[in-house]
Amino acid sequence: MAEIPVEEYLCTRIRRAEQALMARHETVLRRYGLTQAQYTALLTLHREGGLSGAQLARASGVTQQTMATVLNGLQSKGLIQREVSPVHAKVQIASLTEEGLTLLEQAYDDVVVLDRALTDAFTPAEHTALCDLLDRATTFLHHQSRPTAN
Repeated sequence: MAEIPVEEYLCTRIRRAEQALMARHETVLRRYGLTQAQYTALLTLHREGGLSGAQLARASGVTQQTMATVLNGLQSKGLIQREVSPVHAKVQIASLTEEGLTLLEQAYDDVVVLDRALTDAFTPAEHTALCDLLDRATTFLHHQSRPTAN
């Protein structure tokens, strides 16, 4: 079997692009005292409203244990508040505080600048094609990760 140089692997290229994007996001978010996971949690709470830690973990693609740490950090900074769920006494629902919303809006403005700059690096047709290709790759990878029936 012929060896393909690692730099030609599609997965490697996607991973390098993701790592470069995450590093840039982290640089931007550090100015606001946020990690990527904290920013994602704040953004999700803003878009979805009050959520449990388990719901946030699923939406953010992290474990419940990781999200618990994220939420503790956000609460200690006064960016979220947690209240007992009216449905289940052992579940806490997280929501943004005014301080959390203000900080999220500030950070979001800087993150959007990055997104727009990246978008501008492509022609409109290239941007559309890249988005379509990435969506197809994501769908394929999700399909590959499903357990198969025996």
